[in-house]
Amino acid sequence: MKGSYLGEFQEIVLLTVMLLDGNGYGVNIQSELSNKIGREITRGALHSALTRLEEKGFIKSDMGGSTAERGGRKKRFYEITAFGIQALEEAQRNRNKFYQLLPRLIKNFS
Repeated sequence: MKGSYLGEFQEIVLLTVMLLDGNGYGVNIQSELSNKIGREITRGALHSALTRLEEKGFIKSDMGGSTAERGGRKKRFYEITAFGIQALEEAQRNRNKFYQLLPRLIKNFS
């Protein structure tokens, strides 16, 4: 398992996987993510992030059954792990440390 550092894009991909609650696969993760952040996400960028997240142990994946609508191809479904939840909690704590300092600093610029 690689390090536990969670970059911004990986964080929002991980949050999206968590929101989809085990029903997340490439296309609907991409769509949900694009809708939430208001910008297009390339399939390549998403799959790179999903691969890294899985290598780090933050998500796991399983292949679903093949369907006629997909020409017999299977979907890979992603699900967050307990380690992934811990990584999100740590990222949130780290961000909150900075956001809590902002009101005090903003007073200095007013």
